[in-house]
Amino acid sequence: MGQRRIIVVEDEPDLADLMALHLRRENLKVTVYADGETGWSAIDRDVPDLVILDLMLPGLDGYEVCRRIRRSDRLAGVQVLMVTARGEESDVVTGLELGADDYVTKPFRPRVLVARVRNLLRRPRAEATELEVLRVGAIELDAGRHEVRVEGKEVALTHTEFEILRLLLGAPGRVRTRGDILSRLDQGQNVLERTVDVHVASLRKKLGAAGELLATVRGVGYRLRD
Repeated sequence: MGQRRIIVVEDEPDLADLMALHLRRENLKVTVYADGETGWSAIDRDVPDLVILDLMLPGLDGYEVCRRIRRSDRLAGVQVLMVTARGEESDVVTGLELGADDYVTKPFRPRVLVARVRNLLRRPRAEATELEVLRVGAIELDAGRHEVRVEGKEVALTHTEFEILRLLLGAPGRVRTRGDILSRLDQGQNVLERTVDVHVASLRKKLGAAGELLATVRGVGYRLRD
């Protein structure tokens, strides 16, 4: 596998340089942009593996950049990690609803950022072989191709949505707690359990009528109706 490519869109020069320094130590190719417009142009022109995106940017803000990424089929495989000083739950939820895969809030330790990036870039787990195809009802998930279809029509999911669906499809009827889901996604520390609810809500919407198969177990978590 070639060197993984990261685009950082952050208007604080010292912080952007700090992020780039630590990520380059992980053998990642990092390019930094200071505003949303030039950042978006770079993302659209030369598709990266992951975007680290500040929300409060001059001109085009991070919310709009994230929205544009998720509207583009060509950018469907791009991971989005939000970085924001706005730590209120409502701000985080808004970003996740737009399709961000994870977030960190300022101030943060560089090793925390690196760990989040590493987790998002991690290759599919060992049990996901090229032959793994999971089917329940109208939903079909092909792990090898990293594709999901509903009644034969492909559905574009974020990495996090894909992993949640794979977890639920792998054991129909079994209840998965929010903590269990976060743990399996390597997002178990300092992450709101509300994050899972936002991702599942988005997943249901994208699956259309088949989204009804994702059942909420009140006060516990989720299961896939079998």
